[in-house]
Amino acid sequence: MTEYKINPFDKFNHDWALVTAGNKDYFNSMTISWGSMGTLWNKSIVTIYIRPDRYTFSFLKENDTFTVSFYDDNYKKELLMFGRNSGRDMDKVKESGFTPLILEDGITYQEAKETLVLKKIYMEQMNKELFPEDALKIYEGNAPAHYIIIGEVVNKVEK
Repeated sequence: MTEYKINPFDKFNHDWALVTAGNKDYFNSMTISWGSMGTLWNKSIVTIYIRPDRYTFSFLKENDTFTVSFYDDNYKKELLMFGRNSGRDMDKVKESGFTPLILEDGITYQEAKETLVLKKIYMEQMNKELFPEDALKIYEGNAPAHYIIIGEVVNKVEK
């Protein structure tokens, strides 16, 4: 496994990322800023958090693999578009100008500077009753709690 030289506290929150799931004929991507990297069950893992009302969630639920890709700062406009819009309503790939790159176990984009290919090993919805009080502000109204999705790193693609 390749050694990672990253700041894990900035990788998602400040750098952002795209999560992509599906197959070469039918896939969707969305921007994520909640995530972590580490070791669990003696595996290198990435954990992401996705609400079940997001279009990409169904792709993550139905597929065993997904990718998390990272981009240079000059792609913030495109990443913002991937996060603010739903694939239900528009062709985000066409709108972004990104070029899909079909991998053996997932999909990423040629514009990505780094992509982690992940095998889903755990997925469960978070329990709002266990949240700290300040976290509940994120879920005002009837907003559903995020799902925790843990993927084992099975490949890394760099430019």
